[in-house]
Amino acid sequence: MSRSNTVSVDILDKEYQVACPADEESALTTAARYLDQHMRDIRSTGKVIGLERVAIMAALNISHELLALKGGEQSTQNSEEQQRLSALNSQLDEVLYQLRQLEIN
Repeated sequence: MSRSNTVSVDILDKEYQVACPADEESALTTAARYLDQHMRDIRSTGKVIGLERVAIMAALNISHELLALKGGEQSTQNSEEQQRLSALNSQLDEVLYQLRQLEIN
């Protein structure tokens, strides 16, 4: 059994201390960089404001990617689900953008 270490990861310029087994440090830092990039991409659109909202959108996008990869054998169904999720994601982006505009005014 491997011992847990505390690893520092930076996500959106904030440092987080995360405990993980020593043999998984590399995977953790890779995952943190992946999440950080997703969150930066979402924040850069200007449509989503606030760390919590950016994190939720990133989590939804990454969950969607994971589910699409897991269900590769059901490509037709996944394609329809991907289109639906993409449409829902666009609607969420638009609503969040409109909310931001209301908050600015």
